[in-house]
Amino acid sequence: MRVFIAGGDGYLGWSLVQYLGARGHQVGAADLFLRRRWVEEMGSWSALPIASMRERLQAFKERFGEELRFWEGDLRDYGFVEALVQEFQPDAIVHLGECPSAPYSMMDVHHAVFVQTNNITTTFNLLFAMRDHRPQAHLVKLGTMGEYGTPRMDIPEGFFEVEFRGRRERLPFPRQAGSWYHWSKVHGSNNIMLACKIWKLRATDVMQGVVFGTGIDEREEDERFLTRLDFDQSFGTAVNRYCCQAVIGHPLTPFGQGRQRRGFLPLRDSMQCLTLAIENPPAGSEYRVFNQFQEVYDVTEMARKVQKAGADLGLKVEVRNLENPRLEAEEHYYNPDHQHLVDLGYKPAHDVETEMRLMIQDLMKYRARIEAKREVLIPDVRWDGRREKVRFLELVKTGNAPAG
Repeated sequence: MRVFIAGGDGYLGWSLVQYLGARGHQVGAADLFLRRRWVEEMGSWSALPIASMRERLQAFKERFGEELRFWEGDLRDYGFVEALVQEFQPDAIVHLGECPSAPYSMMDVHHAVFVQTNNITTTFNLLFAMRDHRPQAHLVKLGTMGEYGTPRMDIPEGFFEVEFRGRRERLPFPRQAGSWYHWSKVHGSNNIMLACKIWKLRATDVMQGVVFGTGIDEREEDERFLTRLDFDQSFGTAVNRYCCQAVIGHPLTPFGQGRQRRGFLPLRDSMQCLTLAIENPPAGSEYRVFNQFQEVYDVTEMARKVQKAGADLGLKVEVRNLENPRLEAEEHYYNPDHQHLVDLGYKPAHDVETEMRLMIQDLMKYRARIEAKREVLIPDVRWDGRREKVRFLELVKTGNAPAG
């Protein structure tokens, strides 16, 4: 298949380029390298050293014996998007080219507006380019489980049956997002659903859980194949941040009481799931939703698993909760479905503990890079608009949390 990846320089994007290349797909990608700039803006860098795109393209050619088609440009520019879709004629378009950070979107009006306009505009441009130049292509759009929020009922995969005043209907499951970023993803989902309905396009909306991991099976030892691994407050997801903290002896920092429940999956499983979606497209004019995660845990459970993985590798790891900078339910019901990908053949590559040990082993080689940016591990972006560092909580003394 000819697969175009929007956001091919990112954490997921560069991994997916390799994963699909190893499976014989013809891959094209585009990026404006904004993720590199956003992380620099946060005063940080990737824990793993990342090569330039020129170096990455050379590594891809050496390994796979062919060029990776790459376009540097802005997906908010419709002329750019239209030209590359016309030129590459993809069978599938994987949209990973959005800003993926709730804290970044909550910093101030400028960041909120940027995240909303960037994420909504890029999706619109891909949809219109598909309509006009490649209507048979399949859009695989990265959504987020955060679109659903934390309702007090089970979460289906996108749709559910409703009975009201004696009538029944299949409707989209209500979205209750908790940040401007998450609402941008909701708006994108709604726009894709309408495009499939009125233009007869086909799309898979992937509601992905929290991804963690440093590598995939297809990665070679050559550092040019490393994907990025962020640990700052805006772009470092919980487990990635915990593993970086463990490596440098910094306490692991669940927010608040640490009982927020989420779906988690390793990076290598994300690649498997996205590829299953790509290789098994829906029928024409179908909009379908996949919930993508391996298991549900609360964030303290994941911190304890990192703590044990670190101890297995000789690290002394403490868990200390932080004041929660977010406005969110800290203890809640959470039971999402995730059957569609299992039906397509998804099988976890490793349990989460094994993945964490592999991560920490990888990160220990780059301990100095993490230590050099240690100050970014404590957040200062708050949902109420203030910018000040949050404090450690004394939950152990109050009896609300087990000792680290």
